[in-house]
Amino acid sequence: MKPRLVWLLLCVIWGSTWLFIKLGLSDLPPFTFAGIRFVIASVILFAIVKARRLSLPRTRADRLFLAITGVLSFSLNYGLLFWGEQYISSGLAALLQATIPAFGLVIAHFYLPGEQMTPAKIFGVVMGVAGVGVIFSSQLSLAGPRALAGCAALVVGSACAAYANVLVKARGAKLDPAILAGGQMFFGLIPLLLIGIPLEGNPLHYRWTGMAVVSLFYLAIVGSVIAFLLYYWLVQHMEVTNTMLIALVTPVFAVILGMLVLNEELDWRTVAGGAMIMSGIGLIVLRRAKPAPVPLG
Repeated sequence: MKPRLVWLLLCVIWGSTWLFIKLGLSDLPPFTFAGIRFVIASVILFAIVKARRLSLPRTRADRLFLAITGVLSFSLNYGLLFWGEQYISSGLAALLQATIPAFGLVIAHFYLPGEQMTPAKIFGVVMGVAGVGVIFSSQLSLAGPRALAGCAALVVGSACAAYANVLVKARGAKLDPAILAGGQMFFGLIPLLLIGIPLEGNPLHYRWTGMAVVSLFYLAIVGSVIAFLLYYWLVQHMEVTNTMLIALVTPVFAVILGMLVLNEELDWRTVAGGAMIMSGIGLIVLRRAKPAPVPLG
């Protein structure tokens, strides 16, 4: 399997998930919706682990690693993402998640000796942060404080996801992708359900429309099981900031789908801020003094 082909497929998959999150949120509350998504996905992943007769992590250090990265990637990132997308468009949510590589650059500098900051990358981070500021000003003036809070939630979630990505690159290479993804989802779904069910009620009483069910299973199977198996394979075969470049491409798919399916509109400040974010991330990832390392295997 070629890393570039996997990278492109992930761009398409994760570019489409924003639409299905938005469609599902029309009927389902955010935290429990996210939690049930990962219940389904983790059950499938652990079935794959059993079918392949893989050994589950036995050491306390490995279980702690899965718990920490699971809470960062799934409890915090997806919890904030699902909550925030109630108040902003799917395209805008994808644009804000494009800040993941900017956060990842800064964090990787301290964890990964081969991925140090350069002046061009620092300028890219500054441009990306400025783009977020432009989007925030747009939401505050046009959509009100709830939309601003939704934007802030997406940015905080992006920082959590970036931290988890770097930790996986630094310390998770020895774990099989199915065990890594399934273990993280298992630990991540627990806080989502512990928060969601008391606040949002019994899932049996939710409005389970056909679109809600389709959205849930698309996100669980395609957007979680397939996507994360591919992603963690890719992390082991490509530089971490290149893998996080996926966040630069998915907004293009997300914005187009949002406009075609949901009739979402973008004001000029959101477009300008999004262009600044993507230009900044392009500077971070595309300008390299050295070629990417040889795949690990």
